[in-house]
Order: sequence, then structure tokens, then C-alpha cells
Amino acid sequence: MSPSDSPARVRMAEAASGARTYLVDMAPEALPPVRPRDLLAAWDSARGAALSQHWGRPLMLRFRRADAGPDSPGTELALADADACCWAAAVDHTVGLASPYGMSLCLRLLALVDLLPRAPWALPLVAINRDGAAIHPALLRAAAAVPLAPDAGFDPAALRTALQRDAALPAPPPAGARA
Repeated sequence: MSPSDSPARVRMAEAASGARTYLVDMAPEALPPVRPRDLLAAWDSARGAALSQHWGRPLMLRFRRADAGPDSPGTELALADADACCWAAAVDHTVGLASPYGMSLCLRLLALVDLLPRAPWALPLVAINRDGAAIHPALLRAAAAVPLAPDAGFDPAALRTALQRDAALPAPPPAGARA
């Protein structure tokens, strides 16, 4: 088996300062889809971590690009925002970030949170109140399956197209209800 045939890996390097860098052997858009129920569980875990004030540490994510040369740094993403660090730490604690699946789950969670304030068409599919959040199953399915963009976020148009193909789009469930 040649190195190009080996399965993609995620390696973690930790500096003496405690700073962590994850080296991902693939581009964000090549990360695998995840199960919608895992995305919802990650949302719940991250919310619990935030309520418990279990803040994570800043992370550097480095993605290798298949179309980049050996000296190219690929795609780099710094997670320094307190909320993003908290949510990434919650995913790391429950699923782990040291696999393509765990990394994909974390990035999809962060991309979904990032998308909501920028995509008014998605807001009716999420109900948030003090008891929690309910995410419409169609939005969970789309966010779990649509490939990530090269910047590790969602392309709003691709996500919206996936939602429009989903025939089951009644009103979102009430907040606190499980999807």
C-alpha cells in the first residue's frame, strides 16, 4: 500500500504550552458525512459544556489538500473563539477529534452554528428557548450529508438545495423536543 492509498488520518500535536494542532490528511470538503443523530448529540453535548462553563483551549486545524504541493500549508483554521473552543472540546470529549469522522462532526456543528445567523431561510427550522434547541430533522440530515466547503463551513446554497430536495419539511418541532 502506497502512502496515497493509506486511510486518511488525523494526528494531534501538543506544544509545551498546551496549544494543540490537529493535522488532517484530507481537505475539509473531503471529510465524510456524519449521522444526523450524532450531529444532534454533538449539539446537545456542546450546549451542556457551555452551560457548565467547560471552555476548551484554542486549536489549530491544518488540512492537507490533494491539489496542493508538498510545501503548501494546505487549509488552516484557527479555533480561538471561546464558544467554538468549548464546542470543539465537547466533541473531542465525546467522539474525539482524532479521526476524520470526529473532525467532520465537529466542523459540521460549528458550520451549522455559524450559518444560522447568516441564513434567514434556516431560522424557521430551529427553535431555541431556555430549555434547549430543536433542530428540524431535514436540517440535521442536510447538515450531516452536504460536503463542507474548502473553508470548513457550509456553502449556504448547497445546504439550501439539499433542504429543498427533502420532501419532509413541515414546521419545526417545538424547542426541547428531540428530532
